[in-house]
Amino acid sequence: MAEEQARSEEVKASTIPENVVYIGKKPAMNYVLAVVTQFNSGAKSVKIRARGNTISRAVDVAEISRNRFIHDAKVGTIAINSEELQNEDGTKSKVSTIEITLNR
Repeated sequence: MAEEQARSEEVKASTIPENVVYIGKKPAMNYVLAVVTQFNSGAKSVKIRARGNTISRAVDVAEISRNRFIHDAKVGTIAINSEELQNEDGTKSKVSTIEITLNR
């Protein structure tokens, strides 16, 4: 039983690529630290993903990372999209998404 839990946790951890930072409700500097850590560990590019109300925070994270910490980072691609999410009550709603790629 313990082995099955460990394997499922390994699978969950491996499904998220290492060079992707998902933006949530924490302060922007927490995500800036994640981006800087990715670059310092040898990543050539980092993707910053956000949706809904956190899109503006994702832009802040990209700009703070570039202007204050990783001066040689350039904005690669910016992809915008929308996703259809199902609410708890069963209704569906569309949410805007953004993915900003920073390249070194």
